[in-house]
Amino acid sequence: MTATTGSAQTAHPERPGRSDGVCNEFTVFTEIKPGHADAMREDLAMLADATNDERVHAALRQIGTLHDARHVIFDNDARHMFASVFDGSWDTYIDDFAQTEVGDRFDKVFSHTEGFPGVTDPGVKDWFVAHQAPAGVFVSSYPDLTVQQVWKDQRVSEAFQEVLDTPEFRAALDNPANADLMATPAFQKLLEEASA
Repeated sequence: MTATTGSAQTAHPERPGRSDGVCNEFTVFTEIKPGHADAMREDLAMLADATNDERVHAALRQIGTLHDARHVIFDNDARHMFASVFDGSWDTYIDDFAQTEVGDRFDKVFSHTEGFPGVTDPGVKDWFVAHQAPAGVFVSSYPDLTVQQVWKDQRVSEAFQEVLDTPEFRAALDNPANADLMATPAFQKLLEEASA
Protein backbone atom coordinates (compact mmCIF):
# COMPACT_ATOMS: atom_id res chain seq x y z
CA MET A 1 0.00 0.00 0.00
CA THR A 2 1.38 3.40 -0.95
CA ALA A 3 -1.06 5.64 0.89
CA THR A 4 0.53 8.67 2.46
CA THR A 5 0.02 9.71 6.03
CA GLY A 6 1.51 12.45 8.15
CA SER A 7 1.56 16.16 7.48
CA ALA A 8 4.85 16.31 5.59
CA GLN A 9 3.81 14.21 2.58
CA THR A 10 1.55 15.71 -0.08
CA ALA A 11 0.64 14.88 -3.66
CA HIS A 12 2.27 18.10 -4.82
CA PRO A 13 4.44 19.97 -2.31
CA GLU A 14 3.05 23.35 -3.42
CA ARG A 15 -0.56 22.22 -2.99
CA PRO A 16 -2.39 20.50 -0.14
CA GLY A 17 -3.72 16.99 -0.60
CA ARG A 18 -2.60 13.40 -0.33
CA SER A 19 -1.75 10.86 -3.00
CA ASP A 20 -1.78 7.10 -3.37
CA GLY A 21 0.06 6.05 -6.49
CA VAL A 22 -1.32 8.14 -9.37
CA CYS A 23 -4.48 9.11 -7.45
CA ASN A 24 -4.74 12.42 -5.58
CA GLU A 25 -7.43 13.60 -3.18
CA PHE A 26 -8.97 17.06 -3.14
CA THR A 27 -11.21 18.12 -0.24
CA VAL A 28 -12.58 21.65 0.16
CA PHE A 29 -14.63 22.96 3.08
CA THR A 30 -16.58 26.20 2.61
CA GLU A 31 -19.02 28.40 4.47
CA ILE A 32 -22.45 28.61 2.85
CA LYS A 33 -23.79 32.13 2.50
CA PRO A 34 -26.64 32.74 4.96
CA GLY A 35 -29.96 31.74 3.43
CA HIS A 36 -28.34 29.96 0.45
CA ALA A 37 -28.51 26.33 1.59
CA ASP A 38 -31.83 25.58 -0.13
CA ALA A 39 -30.67 27.23 -3.36
CA MET A 40 -27.44 25.19 -3.16
CA ARG A 41 -29.51 22.03 -2.67
CA GLU A 42 -31.53 22.89 -5.77
CA ASP A 43 -28.35 23.45 -7.78
CA LEU A 44 -26.90 20.19 -6.46
CA ALA A 45 -30.11 18.39 -7.46
CA MET A 46 -29.77 19.83 -10.97
CA LEU A 47 -26.12 18.78 -10.97
CA ALA A 48 -27.14 15.26 -9.93
CA ASP A 49 -29.73 15.17 -12.73
CA ALA A 50 -27.08 16.44 -15.15
CA THR A 51 -24.87 13.44 -14.46
CA ASN A 52 -27.21 11.59 -16.84
CA ASP A 53 -26.61 14.28 -19.49
CA GLU A 54 -24.27 13.15 -22.26
CA ARG A 55 -22.68 16.63 -22.35
CA VAL A 56 -21.53 16.25 -18.75
CA HIS A 57 -20.07 12.82 -19.46
CA ALA A 58 -18.39 14.22 -22.57
CA ALA A 59 -16.87 17.01 -20.45
CA LEU A 60 -15.65 14.48 -17.88
CA ARG A 61 -14.14 12.38 -20.68
CA GLN A 62 -12.49 15.54 -22.01
CA ILE A 63 -10.99 16.22 -18.57
CA GLY A 64 -10.11 12.53 -18.34
CA THR A 65 -8.62 12.59 -14.83
CA LEU A 66 -11.61 12.57 -12.43
CA HIS A 67 -12.16 9.29 -10.57
CA ASP A 68 -15.04 10.50 -8.41
CA ALA A 69 -16.55 13.58 -6.77
CA ARG A 70 -19.13 14.46 -4.13
CA HIS A 71 -20.76 17.52 -2.53
CA VAL A 72 -22.10 17.49 1.03
CA ILE A 73 -24.06 20.17 2.93
CA PHE A 74 -23.58 19.83 6.70
CA ASP A 75 -23.48 21.66 10.06
CA ASN A 76 -27.17 22.63 9.92
CA ASP A 77 -26.84 24.09 6.41
CA ALA A 78 -23.86 26.27 7.36
CA ARG A 79 -21.04 24.40 5.60
CA HIS A 80 -20.33 22.61 2.35
CA MET A 81 -17.75 20.00 1.45
CA PHE A 82 -16.55 19.11 -2.03
CA ALA A 83 -14.29 16.06 -2.29
CA SER A 84 -12.84 14.33 -5.31
CA VAL A 85 -10.11 11.98 -6.48
CA PHE A 86 -8.12 12.81 -9.60
CA ASP A 87 -4.97 11.95 -11.57
CA GLY A 88 -2.12 14.30 -12.36
CA SER A 89 -1.24 17.75 -11.12
CA TRP A 90 -3.50 19.81 -8.90
CA ASP A 91 -3.12 22.91 -11.09
CA THR A 92 -4.01 21.05 -14.27
CA TYR A 93 -7.04 19.53 -12.53
CA ILE A 94 -8.39 22.98 -11.59
CA ASP A 95 -7.56 24.42 -15.04
CA ASP A 96 -9.30 21.55 -16.85
CA PHE A 97 -12.55 22.03 -14.93
CA ALA A 98 -12.59 25.74 -15.74
CA GLN A 99 -12.53 24.97 -19.47
CA THR A 100 -15.56 22.66 -19.63
CA GLU A 101 -19.28 22.66 -19.00
CA VAL A 102 -18.46 21.16 -15.61
CA GLY A 103 -16.83 24.48 -14.67
CA ASP A 104 -20.10 26.33 -15.31
CA ARG A 105 -21.91 23.90 -13.01
CA PHE A 106 -19.15 24.28 -10.43
CA ASP A 107 -19.62 28.05 -10.52
CA LYS A 108 -23.35 27.68 -9.92
CA VAL A 109 -22.90 25.46 -6.85
CA PHE A 110 -19.95 27.36 -5.37
CA SER A 111 -21.66 30.72 -5.94
CA HIS A 112 -23.54 29.91 -2.73
CA THR A 113 -20.31 29.86 -0.72
CA GLU A 114 -18.56 32.76 0.96
CA GLY A 115 -15.99 34.52 -1.19
CA PHE A 116 -15.90 32.15 -4.16
CA PRO A 117 -14.40 34.20 -7.02
CA GLY A 118 -15.52 31.96 -9.89
CA VAL A 119 -13.74 29.00 -11.44
CA THR A 120 -12.21 31.11 -14.25
CA ASP A 121 -11.01 33.88 -11.91
CA PRO A 122 -7.19 34.08 -11.64
CA GLY A 123 -7.52 33.93 -7.85
CA VAL A 124 -9.58 30.74 -7.74
CA LYS A 125 -6.57 28.51 -7.05
CA ASP A 126 -5.58 30.60 -4.04
CA TRP A 127 -9.20 30.42 -2.86
CA PHE A 128 -9.24 26.63 -3.17
CA VAL A 129 -5.91 26.31 -1.36
CA ALA A 130 -7.26 28.48 1.47
CA HIS A 131 -10.29 26.18 1.80
CA GLN A 132 -8.63 22.84 1.13
CA ALA A 133 -7.88 20.39 3.95
CA PRO A 134 -5.75 17.34 3.22
CA ALA A 135 -7.11 14.00 4.31
CA GLY A 136 -5.50 12.40 7.35
CA VAL A 137 -5.29 9.16 5.37
CA PHE A 138 -6.03 8.57 1.70
CA VAL A 139 -6.11 5.08 0.16
CA SER A 140 -7.09 4.09 -3.37
CA SER A 141 -8.28 0.60 -4.31
CA TYR A 142 -6.35 0.88 -7.58
CA PRO A 143 -3.47 3.32 -6.89
CA ASP A 144 -1.55 2.50 -10.06
CA LEU A 145 -4.44 2.97 -12.52
CA THR A 146 -5.29 6.33 -14.02
CA VAL A 147 -8.83 7.10 -15.14
CA GLN A 148 -7.66 6.62 -18.73
CA GLN A 149 -6.29 3.16 -17.87
CA VAL A 150 -9.51 2.18 -16.07
CA TRP A 151 -11.55 3.22 -19.13
CA LYS A 152 -9.21 1.27 -21.44
CA ASP A 153 -9.39 -1.80 -19.22
CA GLN A 154 -13.18 -1.58 -19.29
CA ARG A 155 -13.23 -1.33 -23.11
CA VAL A 156 -10.83 -4.29 -23.47
CA SER A 157 -12.85 -6.35 -20.98
CA GLU A 158 -16.12 -5.63 -22.81
CA ALA A 159 -14.55 -6.51 -26.17
CA PHE A 160 -13.04 -9.70 -24.76
CA GLN A 161 -16.38 -10.73 -23.24
CA GLU A 162 -17.98 -10.28 -26.67
CA VAL A 163 -15.33 -12.56 -28.19
CA LEU A 164 -15.92 -15.18 -25.49
CA ASP A 165 -19.62 -15.26 -26.37
CA THR A 166 -19.10 -16.06 -30.07
CA PRO A 167 -19.50 -19.52 -31.59
CA GLU A 168 -16.15 -18.98 -33.33
CA PHE A 169 -14.36 -18.71 -29.97
CA ARG A 170 -16.09 -21.86 -28.72
CA ALA A 171 -14.99 -23.64 -31.92
CA ALA A 172 -11.41 -22.44 -31.42
CA LEU A 173 -11.43 -23.86 -27.89
CA ASP A 174 -12.63 -27.21 -29.23
CA ASN A 175 -10.03 -27.28 -32.04
CA PRO A 176 -7.20 -29.72 -31.18
CA ALA A 177 -4.74 -27.44 -33.02
CA ASN A 178 -5.15 -24.89 -30.19
CA ALA A 179 -4.65 -27.37 -27.33
CA ASP A 180 -1.09 -26.25 -26.57
CA LEU A 181 -2.12 -22.59 -26.34
CA MET A 182 -5.12 -23.37 -24.16
CA ALA A 183 -2.97 -25.44 -21.80
CA THR A 184 -0.60 -22.56 -21.01
CA PRO A 185 -0.89 -21.01 -17.54
CA ALA A 186 -1.35 -17.57 -19.10
CA PHE A 187 -4.34 -18.71 -21.18
CA GLN A 188 -5.87 -20.56 -18.24
CA LYS A 189 -5.47 -17.46 -16.07
CA LEU A 190 -7.15 -15.38 -18.78
CA LEU A 191 -10.15 -17.72 -18.86
CA GLU A 192 -10.34 -17.79 -15.05
CA GLU A 193 -10.30 -13.99 -14.85
CA ALA A 194 -12.92 -13.74 -17.59
CA SER A 195 -15.27 -16.07 -15.75
CA ALA A 196 -14.82 -14.42 -12.33
